[in-house]
Amino acid sequence: MGQVNFYHLTHSSLEEVLTNLASRALEQGWKVELRGTDADRLDRLDQRLWLMGEASFLPHGLAGGPHDALQPILLTTMPAADGRQAVMAVDGAQVSAEETDAHHRVWILFDGNDPQAVQHARGQWKALTGAGAKAIYWSEEGGRWEKKAES
Repeated sequence: MGQVNFYHLTHSSLEEVLTNLASRALEQGWKVELRGTDADRLDRLDQRLWLMGEASFLPHGLAGGPHDALQPILLTTMPAADGRQAVMAVDGAQVSAEETDAHHRVWILFDGNDPQAVQHARGQWKALTGAGAKAIYWSEEGGRWEKKAES
């Protein structure tokens, strides 16, 4: 099984963390699927990414356009069928155990200040590790990222 990285956000914004992780993925030559659960939320995230400025610009697009397969980062509510190397799940988007094998990297980002998001992430950890996926839990509770657990 592949590896899943859980990021427990308590200090950084979702946009900051996804910008950092997605930038590193793009440097590896990977295409990234940014999977959410709500099209309106992804639209707002799309707008925020465009406004982040030239220094942190990430080439991306919303799914449903004529050039989805060409987008380095595709914002979508459904799994992309175009062989992307990485998946970044936000807002409780589901990732299956089979997907961990099909991608170089899977990230699950969740709001550590939201008890429901934390509970959902715990369920995802249990399901994915129970299916044999290797998982690493990253926390920024001390203000910087620390590896807190590994399956």
